[in-house]
Parts: sequence; C-alpha cells; structure tokens
Amino acid sequence: MVSYKRLNPEDVQFSGAVLSEEPCPVREEVPAPEPEEASLLPRRPRCSVTTCLLVIGALLLLLCGGWLLGMFWLHRPSNQQPHRPPPPAPARTPESQVETGVNDTAAASRREACSLIPEAWRFDCYPERAVVVTRELCEARNCCFIPASAAARPSGRNGIPWCFYPQDFPSYSLVSINDTSLGQKGTLVREVKTYYPADILTLEVEIRHETDTRLRVRITDPSSPRFEVPISVPAAAKKADSPDYIVELSKSPFGLIVKRSSTGVVLLNTTVAPLFYADQFLQLSTSLQSQFIYGLGEHRATFLHDLHWNTLTMWARDVPPTEQTNLYGAHPFYLAMEDGGNAHGFFLLNSNAMDVALQPAPALTWRTIGGILDFYVFLGPDPASVIGQYVEVVGYPAMPVYWALGYHLCRWGYKTSNSTWEVVKSLRNYGIPQDVQWNDIDYMDQFLDFTFDPTKFGTLPDLVKDLHAHDQRYVMILDPGISSSQPEGSYWPYDEGLRRNVFIKDAEGKTLIGKVWPGLTAYPDFSDDVTHEWWYDNLQRFHEKVPFDGLWIDMNEPSNFLDGSTNGCPSNSLENPPYTPGVLGGLLRAKTVCATAQQKQSVHYNMHSLYGLMEAKASASALKRILAKRPFVISRSTFPSQGMFSGHWLGDNRSQWKDLYSSIAGILTFNLLGIPLVGADICGFSEEPEEELCVRWTQLGAFYPFTRNHNAIDMEPQDPTAFSPLARTAMKQALLLRYSLFPVLYTLFHHAHVHGHTVARPLMFEFPKDVRTYGIDKQFLWGKSLLVTPVLDPGVDYVDGYFPEGLWYDYYTGDSLRSKGEDLRLHAPLDKINLHLRDGSITPTQAANLTLWVSSGQPLHLVSALSDGGSASGVLYWDDGESIATYENHLYSYIVFNVAQNAMTSQVLHSNVEATYITVETASFYGVKQEPSRVLVNSQDAAFTYRPNQVLTVAELGLNLSQNFTISWM
Repeated sequence: MVSYKRLNPEDVQFSGAVLSEEPCPVREEVPAPEPEEASLLPRRPRCSVTTCLLVIGALLLLLCGGWLLGMFWLHRPSNQQPHRPPPPAPARTPESQVETGVNDTAAASRREACSLIPEAWRFDCYPERAVVVTRELCEARNCCFIPASAAARPSGRNGIPWCFYPQDFPSYSLVSINDTSLGQKGTLVREVKTYYPADILTLEVEIRHETDTRLRVRITDPSSPRFEVPISVPAAAKKADSPDYIVELSKSPFGLIVKRSSTGVVLLNTTVAPLFYADQFLQLSTSLQSQFIYGLGEHRATFLHDLHWNTLTMWARDVPPTEQTNLYGAHPFYLAMEDGGNAHGFFLLNSNAMDVALQPAPALTWRTIGGILDFYVFLGPDPASVIGQYVEVVGYPAMPVYWALGYHLCRWGYKTSNSTWEVVKSLRNYGIPQDVQWNDIDYMDQFLDFTFDPTKFGTLPDLVKDLHAHDQRYVMILDPGISSSQPEGSYWPYDEGLRRNVFIKDAEGKTLIGKVWPGLTAYPDFSDDVTHEWWYDNLQRFHEKVPFDGLWIDMNEPSNFLDGSTNGCPSNSLENPPYTPGVLGGLLRAKTVCATAQQKQSVHYNMHSLYGLMEAKASASALKRILAKRPFVISRSTFPSQGMFSGHWLGDNRSQWKDLYSSIAGILTFNLLGIPLVGADICGFSEEPEEELCVRWTQLGAFYPFTRNHNAIDMEPQDPTAFSPLARTAMKQALLLRYSLFPVLYTLFHHAHVHGHTVARPLMFEFPKDVRTYGIDKQFLWGKSLLVTPVLDPGVDYVDGYFPEGLWYDYYTGDSLRSKGEDLRLHAPLDKINLHLRDGSITPTQAANLTLWVSSGQPLHLVSALSDGGSASGVLYWDDGESIATYENHLYSYIVFNVAQNAMTSQVLHSNVEATYITVETASFYGVKQEPSRVLVNSQDAAFTYRPNQVLTVAELGLNLSQNFTISWM
C-alpha cells in the first residue's frame, strides 16, 4: 500500500523536473495483492507471528531497495515551508508488545493514528446519506471510525465525519511523466481497488499551462472515452511563457500542488485525501487557502459560503429556493480570497450529479458520479480578474437588448388578455415606467406551447400591437414539455416533432412521456441540431400570430410531475448509481426524466443539468433569426456559459423579508458565474406581500440587473398600482431612478460582454484588502462606484451600512461622508433607498421617462464625485441598443470623461452616429472645495451654481456627446 499522508516539502518537486520518491517508512501492512484480487476489505492473518515478522523484514528490504533506486531520480526539494502543519506522527509501538500479536498491535497503532488526525481535516469515507454508519461498515472500507459528539453536528446538515480516511489509505501513483508542448502528461496507476465498483486503475493526467493566469488539468481514462461536457472552451496554442503559478507533483501517492509564484501561497493541494476514479464515482479533495469561498451555484445561501461541514449538491431541480437543496442550475466554480487580498478561482468542467463538501480545515471535496476530472485554476490575482478569466473559458455574456434593462411586469393569473392590458394602461396613467409586459401559462390554450386561448386571450395580438405602438415589448412563457395527448393531426408541434424525431427517448428507444401542465408530454432533445430547427419553426409560426419580443423558458431542469416517466425507469446503475449525491428526493429521476433516457449526445444521466443551457441556446438562435435583433431570453435552469444565451431569474421565491435579503446573495453569485442579467421576483412570487415589503423590494429591485415584478396565481395583485398612493409613489420614484441610471447600467453590461466584468458587484471586488467586505451581502455596488444600501427589515426608517475607507458622497445631495472603514447608520424613510458615490467617479445619467426608448434619447447629466485631489473619471458606451454585434462591428461610441486640476474633459475614443443624437445638458461636481469665480465651457463663460455642501453645477450646456469638450472653473 502507498503511504497517504500530508505532503512535506521534501516530498514534492517542481513541474518539469522528475518526480520525488518518498522514503520508505516501516509498515505494519502485508504486501498488496495483485490488482485483480485487491480490495479494501480487512484481511484476517493467516500466518504465525514468526512468519509475519519474516514478511515484514522482507518488505523492509524491498522498500528500502526501492528507496535506493529512487535516489537515481532527480530530486529537487521545495524551499517553501510545509503546505500546512502535518499531524503528529503516531507513537511507536514498544517491541515487547509484538509478542502479544501483530494484529492487536497494528489495530492499536491504527486507532492511535486515526485519533491524531485533527477533526477539521477528517475527509468523509462514508458520504452516503440515509445510512447509519457503524464501526463495521466503516472498517469494511478500511477507514477510521471515531464517533463525534452531537454538538459537533450542525442542525440539518452533516457534521464531523465519524468514518474518515486514514493517512495510509491507498491512492494512485504517478509512474511516468513526460513533457508536452503545453506542459506535461503522465500515467497514474492504482494498485488497490476501492469500495466502489468499476475502478479505473490506469489514468492519464495532462497538465496544461494554457496562459500565465490559467492552468488546466485533465485526468482521463486512456483506454476508453468518457463523457465530456459539450461546451466550447478555448484551446491553447502554446505553453505559457511566464506563468503566475508553480506546479508541484507528488509521485506516490499522486498529488498536485499549485502555488502562486509571487507569494508561494498554496492554491490547490490534492494530497490531503485520496483520489477516486471509478466509473460512477470520481472524487478529488483539496485544501483551501482561506475560509472565504464564493460561487458554487445554484443554492439558497449567504454570499460567503459556510465551510462548517456544509455539502452543496448540484443537479438541476424544480424546487422553490430552499436552503441545503439542489436548485435550478449547476455551477461547479468557486472564487476564493487569499490572505492579503489576492484571489483565485477553480472550475470543474463536469455536468454529472455531484456533491461539493466544504469543511473547516479549510478544505473542499468534489464528488461527482460521471464524466472526467477536467479542471481549471485561475490566478487572478484580484477577484475581478478571476471572473474575467473564468468567462474567457465558458463564454462572455451577451450584450442585452436595451429594453431588457427596463421594468418588467408579469403575473400568473391575469386570466385574460384584456385584464393584462388594463394593468399596462393603469401603469401608463400613473406615469409609472414599464418597458415589458409578460404572460405566464394562462395565455395558452389548454397549456399547450405555441398556442393562445382564443376565448380568454383572443385580443392578445392586439395587446402586443398596442405595446409596440407605445415603444413597449411583450414576453411570453414557454415550457419544454410538448403535449403528447392531442388528437393526431391537431397539434403541429408534437406531430412534426415525431416526424423529425426530436424528442428524448426512453431506454427502449421509444418517446419518453412525462407529465407537466398540459398533461402527458414529450421532451425536446435540445442536444440535437434537428431539434433547434424544429424549435425555430414553431416559434416562427407562432410569431406570425403573436409578434412576441422575447422568451421566458421555464420548467427546463427539465421538470416532470412524475418521477421518470409514465412507464417508470429501468432498474440499473444509471438510475441507482453506487453513490447518489444529496439530490432532493434521493433519486436522480425525482421530478425529472429517467437518467437512462437517451439524447443525441449522451444519456440523460450525463446531460441533465445541461438541458436549460441547450434550450436557451436554441431559443436565442431562433430569436436572432426571427427578429434580426439581440435576443432576449430568461431561463430558470442554467449551466456555465449560459450568459452567452440568456439571463436568469432566481425562481419561485416567497413574499417574505428573508427572501428580500437572500436575493442579494443570489444576484451577486450569478454575476460571479458569468450571468449578469439576473434578478429575483420583486415583491415575491408566492404568498401575499405586505405593502411595506413591496415598497422596499421595488427599491432594491430597481437595482437588480434584471428587474421584474411577478407573483403567483390566486394572489392579490402586487404591481405598483395595486397599493396606496404613498406606496405607489415610492415605487414609481424607485423605478424612475433606475431609468435615469440607464447609461451607467448599459455601460456596465458592455464591460461584462467585452471583459467579463460584474454588473452588480460585491464590495470586496473593489476593496479586496478590506476583510470586512468579504461577507457583505446586504449591500452591493453597481460597477466600481455606485453603492446601494437597501432597507431589508420591516418597520424601520434607517439602515446600517458598511462604508470602506475613503470619501463617499450622497448620490442625491452631494453631501460628503468620510469613512475610516466603518458601519454607519443612514436615514431611510419609506420613499428612499440610499445611494452613495465613491470618490473619483463620474456617473452619466438621463432624465427618466415611461420607457427606455424615450429615456435613452434624453440629454445627459454628468455627476462627478471628486477625490481629495480633485480628480475623477468615468466612461460611457453607446449604440443603437438592439442591433446584433454592434461592438464587434464597430457600430458604437465610447467616451471617456476625466476631471483634473479644476477641468473636465471628454474624449471620444470611438464614434458612431447614435452619439450625435445625444447632448450633455448639465454637469455637477461633488467636492469642489472652493466656490469658483468663473466657469468656462469650451473657453466660453457659462452660468453656474455653487451650494454650501461643495456642489458645483453647470446647466444648459447643449454639448454634443460625439464631440470633445472641456468644462473648467477657477
């Protein structure tokens, strides 16, 4: 057996050198059997003490001989300190005890060695749920068994494992390594089988130094191809010249250590626990550099993950957001903060059901039941750079059509197209901005896709025509389930789908039938290009009747009211794998289709969590063809690269204050995951909202990147017109505020599309050296400078917010606030959401109107928040708002604004005709320390005002945005 212990410096060597061989410690075990006979079951001694001693002596000779041979390998020890302190070595057994029996001595020594493994570093050897792990079960796996106290187990989740790996648990050895054009490639061999079936005993590991800040590692089966996630990732052409990372390898047991070159900090260390690679159980553990871990969606949790024995399951599932539950999407990516403010990221490119186990060591274990181990390490070094490097791999988010950033209104339960229309007219009458009206499944005829109820929604085409006449848009819901029970020849989508063979098949090759809203349904296989064409044809045919502008794709986990199908599912290892992650319902088929279902690219066992991504891709492609404009798609289920095709909403939340709060963590997490167009249902989807809650939610929702009010059937209306005049006015003000900030938001989405930046941004991204920002999820930023501090509690007229060290300005008044890095209490009456500008920023705004089409044509007002030195800067991206690939086709304007030495200048870096339609009408400067005697605009005297709070305002400028200008004061 190999020795499985934490790595010391002398046990590793730098990538590119040959491998170190560990010195030969004394073993109590007997020699390992041949692979075909090897197992982890305890072996009973079958020899005398004398024979055992002879065997041990022979083993010593063999091992020491191997060590001498290993001296011929070039050994290059690291000069770094140990990656973390190893546990104390087991005490030696007195020789006199040998006479009492080798077995008893070995057992006692083993128990003592187990007890010396710190609790926080105990890696779970028996992760199966719904099993009472006994000593017998645990030791049958050759693992340590130490029951933990009840106090060590947090409520509702796992605690300290009772059954955990000993230090000498068998793993793979690296038996060969060779240089490649991108890095290295080696062979891993396991001599001893694990307790899961179908171990793959020989593996290939490939280490690719793809860029200076991106490392990729692939561990595959060289003898047989395995499923790989079918998304496009960049292919490196050559090895990185000056990587920011150092890769170290341990030979036996195999381990991979990745360090940051500049600091020596260990970012990845897989030597902490054994590597598993069976057909349906792959496991990889690593130490973590700190307790600050983010990402790993989709889950209802705080923004900063809890590492106290917290297991997160990934397997797309239709369930209202619930803690400790796998939700709609799967995103195996995490961002980690390091001591000192650096950051790195890790992405496992795997779509199978998985658990991600977090423990307080700190450490993390990936446990997936299929595919391969294909992972990336992103070096940052700052959080924003990590996200940029991640989306460079999975795909940059699409630039949204302009009206996507307006106010969206929906509900399940409008009942008729006329009642929908009345709500739209009511918002107009009250002067409340709205860009998009939606319908839920009510509009359909018997819940059939690509139909509308001719009686209740007979005026739907007229409603859409009226929306368009008022520069508004219409979005409708579509579920993937296609009714299979209509009379033959009466429902084209199903009949044509059968003819083109687009539906998912069961294990016998027949169309799999589940049940959703229309009753019995078939599921399109979006992994097949033929299905994409069929989907487009259906959308095109329906668009000729109802000229919709965007799509809301729901129920696409895919959801099923049955478990599997009407005919059940086969009983085999795909439906009942050797290990099932902690999926809701305990079965992979719970409320979805069978794991054995057949799709074009693979079985559903591998493809399940990709379903929403593939439907979004088909939908975005179809909309581009139908509308010849940027597509608008909002999807419930998501997977890495989703941002290229759709946005996301956080699902069926509740009208509760805690849901208001938790929405911020969801918004921030999806911005990390490359899906910046994200929002939660404003006022909550289910349950009746209180008026105060709905006001506060509308204020917060005005700063979601995607802003939609939506509620459930049989609930009271919750659009702004449904409440008292005071509440209605407060909501209207919040939405007008959003519309006035459209130039800021649109520019942020441009930076997300081109550079992979976040739109809604955690404070720690801008203040990575301020540890107090690491856990903040009650505030957030738009971009780098607009701080949002919403009220999240009932019955209060104040809010406490943290202000990182520096100079801040009240957005509304320009009053300055200087913080040492502290919590401050802010006045927050019901009609106000607190906004602050960071010093050194310039914010372009516009006069708000009822639609973004009108608002976006209004003159600009520039707000400059000056630093102590009197400087500020900002940018504006502008195009026609809807054409495809305007940036890529150079059909845009990009303007840089700067303030220095009492002068603002604009510089048009790129010009397009759209900017010629916009003027700069006013400019305000916060933090002008002395009242000017004179203001010049392009060298001409101009009128100005100066307030005692050091705000200078220059109005009636009439400057063309497409031309450089200067505003100076003296």
